[in-house]
Amino acid sequence: MSEQFLYTTPLDPLARPLIEGLTFEYDSRYGDVLREPGAPREIDRYAPEVFAPPHGNFVLLLRDGVAIGGGAFMRHDERTAELKRVWTHGALRRQGLASRVLAELEAQVLRQGYERIYLTTGFRQPEAVGLYRSHGYTALFTDDTDPETPRKLPFEKHLAQWATQGRAGAALSGAVSR
Repeated sequence: MSEQFLYTTPLDPLARPLIEGLTFEYDSRYGDVLREPGAPREIDRYAPEVFAPPHGNFVLLLRDGVAIGGGAFMRHDERTAELKRVWTHGALRRQGLASRVLAELEAQVLRQGYERIYLTTGFRQPEAVGLYRSHGYTALFTDDTDPETPRKLPFEKHLAQWATQGRAGAALSGAVSR
C-alpha cells in the first residue's frame, strides 16, 4: 500500500470521491436544515480558485492512487486560513486518516505564512468536534446549547505555539503537487 499527499484542485478527477462523499455527507446529515432558500448547497458555496495558492490550497490523501481523504483551506483574513472540506472515505474512518490530513493542512498553512486557523463544523458532526478538540483547537462556542439547534460550530487554533513545539506538520512525507 502506497500513500501520499497530492496538492491539486477540486476540479481534478482524483478529487471526485472527496466531492461526492462530502455532498452525500452534507445532504444526508443536514438536508436543507442549514441552507437558506435560494442559496447554493454547501459544497457549491466556494469557487475552486479560493482553494488555490497563494491564498489557499487543496490536498488529497491518496492510497494506491485513489483519494481516501483530503481537505482544503482558503484565506479568512491576512493572518488566518480557514479550513474547509476535511473528509475521509466513509469505509476507512476511525483509522487516523483525518488526523493525518489535518496535520498536513496545518503544516501547509504554516508554509504559506498564516499564523492561525479558523474553521466551522456542523452541529450534527460530533466526530469532527472531537477531532478538532483533540488536536488543540479552541471551541468558539459554548456547550450549553441544545445539540440539535441548527448552527455552525466555530473553532480556532493559533499555530505559532504549535510550530515552535514541533507539533505542526507531523504529516506524511512525499507530498507532491499537480
